[in-house]
Amino acid sequence: MTILVTGARGHVARSLVQRLLAAGRARVPAVRAAGRNPGAARLPAGVETVLCDLAEPDTFDAALAGVTRVFLYAERRGLDDFVTRAASAGVEHIVLLSALLADPASTDAIGRMHGDAEQAVARSGIAWTFLRPGAFATNTLQWAPSVRAEGVVRDPFPDSRSAPVHEADIAAVAALALTEPGHEGATYPLTGPELVSRRRQAELIGEAVGRPVRFAVQDLDEYRAELSAWTTPQVADVVIKESAAAVDRPMPPTDTVEKVTGRPARTYGEWARDHASVFRDESS
Repeated sequence: MTILVTGARGHVARSLVQRLLAAGRARVPAVRAAGRNPGAARLPAGVETVLCDLAEPDTFDAALAGVTRVFLYAERRGLDDFVTRAASAGVEHIVLLSALLADPASTDAIGRMHGDAEQAVARSGIAWTFLRPGAFATNTLQWAPSVRAEGVVRDPFPDSRSAPVHEADIAAVAALALTEPGHEGATYPLTGPELVSRRRQAELIGEAVGRPVRFAVQDLDEYRAELSAWTTPQVADVVIKESAAAVDRPMPPTDTVEKVTGRPARTYGEWARDHASVFRDESS
C-alpha cells in the first residue's frame, strides 16, 4: 500500500507524513508526498516527493502510480480530472480535507467550494472519508510577525469565539482513516475542545512565549485589505461575516477527535506552546 499525501508544504500534510512514518512499515509500506513545489516541503529525510499540481493534469499519472490511498486537499480546480485518474490508477480510498460548513448549495464561497469538492470525490466511485475542520489554529500564525516585533495581536474581532483545531489532531484522524478499516463513507467535523476568544488566544500565545502579548482592535478596512492580499474579495467577505457572527453565535466544539482517536483534542494553549518558537522574539 502506497499513500499519496497531497499539499506537501501544508501544516496538516507535514504532520500526517510524520505520523504515518511513525506508524512503521508494518502498517504503512510507503508514503509519497506531493505538491506544486515538493522540494520546498520540510519533510523527514527519505520521504519520496513528487510534483502534483491540480492545475497541471500532466503531473497526475506519475504521482498516482502504485497508489492505493490518497490524502487530498480540497481544491476545486482540476479535481474532477484528478479523481478520474485516481480511479483509473486503482486508488481505493480518498481522505478529503474539506471544511466544517461544506455545502454545494451554500451562499458563501468557502462552503460552496468545499461542498463541490466533496461531490466530485463522491462521484468518482472511490471510497471516501471527509474531514471537516472548523477554524485552523495555524491560521493564527499570521499574528507571528507582530507578536515577535511588538508583542501585539491586531484583529477587528477580539470577542469572536471559535474552537481552533490543532493540525496534529486533523492528521491523527486522517492517519487512522488511511490505515484502518471502518472510516469509509464517514464525515468527521473536527474542532478543538473549547471555545476561545481571539483576545484569549493572544493571552495564551503570551503565556507560551513567556511575555505579555496585548490585543489591539484593528480597523476593519485594514483587515479587509490584508485578507484581499491573499484571497478573493468573496472569500474575504465570508471570513469577515463569519468572524462577526462568532461573537454571539460561535460554532460549538465537537468531540469527534476524541471519538475517533481515543484521546481528547488538543487545546489552543497546547497549540501555542507547540508553536512558541514561531512567536518568540528572535533576539531573546
